[in-house]
Amino acid sequence: MKASRLILISSLILLIFSCGKKEETCQLDEDILDQELELTITRLEQEFFSAKTQEDFSFLLEKHPEFTQIYLQADLYPSLDTLASELLTIHQDSAMQVLNDSVQQVFTDFSDVEKELENAFKYIKHYFPEFKIPKIYTFVSGFNSDLVVTEDIIVIGLDYYLPPSHTFQPELARYMAERYDRPYIVPMIVTAISSRFNQTNPQDKTLLAEMIYYGKAYHFTKAILPCTSDQFIIGYTPDQISESFANEEFIWAHFVENELLYETNPFEIRKYMGEAPFTDAISTKAPGRLGRWLGWNIVDDYVFNQDMSLYQLMGNPDAEQIFRQSGYRPRPPA
Repeated sequence: MKASRLILISSLILLIFSCGKKEETCQLDEDILDQELELTITRLEQEFFSAKTQEDFSFLLEKHPEFTQIYLQADLYPSLDTLASELLTIHQDSAMQVLNDSVQQVFTDFSDVEKELENAFKYIKHYFPEFKIPKIYTFVSGFNSDLVVTEDIIVIGLDYYLPPSHTFQPELARYMAERYDRPYIVPMIVTAISSRFNQTNPQDKTLLAEMIYYGKAYHFTKAILPCTSDQFIIGYTPDQISESFANEEFIWAHFVENELLYETNPFEIRKYMGEAPFTDAISTKAPGRLGRWLGWNIVDDYVFNQDMSLYQLMGNPDAEQIFRQSGYRPRPPA
């Protein structure tokens, strides 16, 4: 992409154009929210940092067996006593104590995240009645684990979600670290949950298949969190979203002219799908993961043009069919 194409378009026009596509005024469906649903978040870091002895930790390990087995991987230790002893040492470390104090200050009130999760789970239950509500724990991992999502439990490593300006930060590239903030917690969880409903063809190793997979994941997240800004779903800044839409024709032309859709070389696919500060195969001005963003646009068009339900979309493993029936065309700049 020529850098000038990204620079010369006025920011006002870019903002209006991008908002017109996805950032519409929304309202949550009260019928969906009227469902009864029990959701509790266990602030497990508070219990662990309050423990003083090995016996205290052994008690906590037995009290929370799913957390112990799935998150702490107790089977890797000779015994629970060994694990309890190691946890005691970790949690008595002064640096860990200071880190936890910071987390408690920032996340004293977690009710906003809890409410957002509750609403999200109600939406998932509406579209996928078989969905079972997992147990949810918060924890302070010492920057060892940000988020664990399984069918049984969700563990949120709160230390990862301290504000980007906070003294304590995970060892991540800046462009990734900026996505680890409070507003991203629930969208990350919902996107992770989407994978259990996202049917794929394991024989299809093309770039297109991966684009459609992520497009379905982001479409799912937007459907479950209709009032959540796209930036918290895909992890682009508002400017990056605006510039991507303004240059959609150029981006699509790059994919078509270079015959990328049916590319199967993992190295080439990673250029457009992998984590990176920019998609340098197109331009250093273009954000990373542009293939995922493009896949989201294709899937949106497929759902719109085929009048497809979320359940039907996620159950369709045929990336080629989704692409062909999407009628996708890039939007010309406003």
